[in-house]
Amino acid sequence: METSEYLRILRRNWLVIACFVGAGLLIATAYSFITPPAYTSQTKLFAAIQNSGSAAELQQGNSFTQARIQSYAETVDTPVVLNPVIESLGLATSAAELARNIEATSDSDTVLMTIAATDASPIRAAAIAQATSDSLIDVIDRLETTAEGGTSPIKLSVVTPAAAPSSPSSPNLRANLLLGSVAGLLAGLGAALGRHKLDTKIRGVEDLRRFTDASILGGINFDSDATRKPLLTQSPTQSPRAETFRQIRTNLQFAHLTHDSRSVLVTSSLPSEGKSTTAVNLAIAISQAGQSVVLIDADLRRPRVHEYLGLERNAGLTTALIGRAEVNDLLQPWGEDDLYVLTSGQIPPNPSELLGSKRMQELIKYLEKHFDAVIIDAPPLLPVTDAAVLSQGVGGVVMVVGSSRVKSPDLQKSLAALEMVDAVLLGVVLNLLPAKGPDAYSYSYYSSEHPDATTPNFGRKFSSREQPRLVASDFDDKVLRGDRAVPRGTRP
Repeated sequence: METSEYLRILRRNWLVIACFVGAGLLIATAYSFITPPAYTSQTKLFAAIQNSGSAAELQQGNSFTQARIQSYAETVDTPVVLNPVIESLGLATSAAELARNIEATSDSDTVLMTIAATDASPIRAAAIAQATSDSLIDVIDRLETTAEGGTSPIKLSVVTPAAAPSSPSSPNLRANLLLGSVAGLLAGLGAALGRHKLDTKIRGVEDLRRFTDASILGGINFDSDATRKPLLTQSPTQSPRAETFRQIRTNLQFAHLTHDSRSVLVTSSLPSEGKSTTAVNLAIAISQAGQSVVLIDADLRRPRVHEYLGLERNAGLTTALIGRAEVNDLLQPWGEDDLYVLTSGQIPPNPSELLGSKRMQELIKYLEKHFDAVIIDAPPLLPVTDAAVLSQGVGGVVMVVGSSRVKSPDLQKSLAALEMVDAVLLGVVLNLLPAKGPDAYSYSYYSSEHPDATTPNFGRKFSSREQPRLVASDFDDKVLRGDRAVPRGTRP
């Protein structure tokens, strides 16, 4: 992974990392308070050559002493040194147990040795350190004496007597907090990487790019007010939400340039990803740009368009497909622009058969002839086959991907389903994105003196002189009976 990917993982999981660091600090604090205090007392010894001589002999003797002092440090924790300490102080312990609380260190470049003793009592710690030093001096004097009546070539002397410490040496709260925070940070980083590896949810652009190179038409941030006010017209004109759908509208224009068809199918992988609101607001945005638009609610299982727009549902698409009414009588105008809506109609027992019928294809082609754009709200791809069936007869498909609502295996299945039927994927709309953070979607745009310069045009717009009059022969006579029609740019 690149550095930017690691940074994105850190930003996405900063709360997890912070929790682990906090837990580490909490554990370190608790450990510091429940651990009994221990005191450490030190004594320092000096090793010297007892006989004098020339400068060369003194130099050799100093090197000899430095070499011996290392061995003396190793002798401190032996029973020969510690047993006298236990006897003199009356300690109820063994030499092996006492050795765990005594540490002897020496610097290889000096002839000094430090003996440190740790105990729960500061006075006893000082007594043990001093007694150990005295015992070591006696033991070394005996061991280094080569003959009876002789003297040891090296003499150990205490230069710093042991003193009772005023404060405990452990627990060290500052060191424990530092250790706890470092351990928590490492654990948090590990958890963040593990979570990234196991997390299959599509959360943002980077996650989406791992599975498809399709154009990203736009990103819609999560808005808590959208539940109560889902429509584009319910947001201020210059609001980020309104600008987002205008951006999607413009990007869709360029994605649709190579296609003669004016129909666009909007679908998703699973329910609750926001495909219906996206389809409705996309239709509104296109109509606000001066285009004539027809919005078809082709979700014959869970229709929602009529709820968002406040229209009659009982007479609609299924009514036209079974030939019970003329399609022109079923189109319901909405708003102040050239937007017409064909609601779902009664929910049929066989949605897939109706949507995959020849009559449905003829209906789409018929509406394409007389509207600049045909927006179709289709069911999700994975639960049912309706969207895959419909996608074969439209100019292109817009896939809505709900952030954190769909997992990568589901998205891959959806893309494979579209590819299997040779559907044209115009692009992806990321929905429910966080407004801030590593997965937020942002864009910039440049103002223009001619705001209509980027107005999408899904087809040539008729002038008032060439607005056609639709006849029944343009469509199945069982669906359209008579010559009542909806000229583009006008209401029926």
